[in-house]
Parts: sequence; C-alpha cells; structure tokens
Amino acid sequence: MRPPQAGPARFQPSSDQSLLIYFGEAMTPEAGERVLKLLRLLESEPLGTVRNLHPAYASLLIIFDPLKTSHAELESALRKYLDRLDTVRLPEPRLVEIPVCYGEDFGPDLAGLAELHNLTPEQAINAHAAPIYTVSFLGFVPGFAYLAGLPTTLETPRLSAPRRQVPAGSVGIAGQQTGVYPCATPGGWQLIGRTPLKIFRADRPEMSLLAIGDRVRFTPISRERFADVSRERSENLDRA
Repeated sequence: MRPPQAGPARFQPSSDQSLLIYFGEAMTPEAGERVLKLLRLLESEPLGTVRNLHPAYASLLIIFDPLKTSHAELESALRKYLDRLDTVRLPEPRLVEIPVCYGEDFGPDLAGLAELHNLTPEQAINAHAAPIYTVSFLGFVPGFAYLAGLPTTLETPRLSAPRRQVPAGSVGIAGQQTGVYPCATPGGWQLIGRTPLKIFRADRPEMSLLAIGDRVRFTPISRERFADVSRERSENLDRA
C-alpha cells in the first residue's frame, strides 16, 4: 500500500495575524520536504510583512504584521513562492548519531511498550534503532527535535498522565513520533532510554545539537559506555 502523497497547498487563517499552509494531512516525507523547501525559500528571500515562521510535519505557520498585510494579500504573495518550490535545492543533510542506553531506569516505559506490541524489549530496541529519522521541526522546549520515521510497530500513545519531571537526554515515543528531551522538564512521552549527549547548550554557537532537516540514527550502548561518554563530556567541558 502506497503512503499518502503530499497534496496541493491549502491555506487556512489561524488567527488575525497568522496563516497556516498545509501540504497534506499526513506525516509523509513528501510533505516534510515541501515544508522545508518553503521555509528555506522564505528565509533566503524574506517577506517584509512576515514576523516568524513555525514549521511542523506537514504545515508551516506564518506569523505576519496585520497592520501591513491581510490573509488574502499574504496568500497571494506566498503562492508565487510555491510556484518555485521545485527549483529549491536542499543541501545534503547531516547524519547525527545519538548513543542511547535503553531500558531499566533510563527507559522505564520500554518493557510495557514492548509488551503492548507483542515484542520483547530487545526487539523494541532493535526496531527503534533501525531507521534513520528526519528532524522535521523543533519546539516544546529549546532543542527538542520532533523526529519523523518511527516504525509503525512502535507507535504508542502518550502516557495518560504526564510525569512531573523527565530527565534531560531521555528518549521517548508519542504516537508516530520519537524524540530526545534536551533538558529536565515535565512530559508525557513513553520513555524508552537515555542519551549521555547534551542535546542543547546555550554556550555553543549552534545551541541545539539537532537542526531541521538533519538525519538521526540511534545507537544502543551499555550502561558502562553511557558512564564513559558522560565522563568524557564532563572532562571536555572542564577543559573548555
């Protein structure tokens, strides 16, 4: 069965100063690519009336100055950009490898998630680590990357009640999504592991480890390797 394709762009006012452009209703690679192309085009050739851009899996939310333009005028201007999407060439994406220690206290929901899908924990780990994911957008908290490409065998609803505190580096699943919590925060995703990498650091020129369009591969590691990477990171920070 073929996956749903990205349909023609659909415009929808979202507020008195925002306009949504949809490229379909499903999380597909085609829709994500069109969102990214329009985002890059608007970043390189900005419209003076646009204040901010907020990409998602299959849509782009555009915040504009309502004193300078209207929904209809902005839509007319944006349709000219859409006519040029096929000319946009995206750079070769980076591949970022993220080591993850799965299960036990690092991934307290792994066993239950695996059981829900009639998998062993090891099978669930292998399924999660097999794909190369795409960073579709960042949000929720600084540096939180929403990753597309989760196998359907692992799609799992959020927790019925969110945790008050999710440790930084926790790797989670929610619906069709997976991602890494960049900092300690409340959250309701199913936690299956944790990475020793620092996903967000305000002292780096590029504060977020991940950017829109990046590819991500998760690599299972042992608790011993987790401790080694954490120690190496601390030593490097001390020398910086």
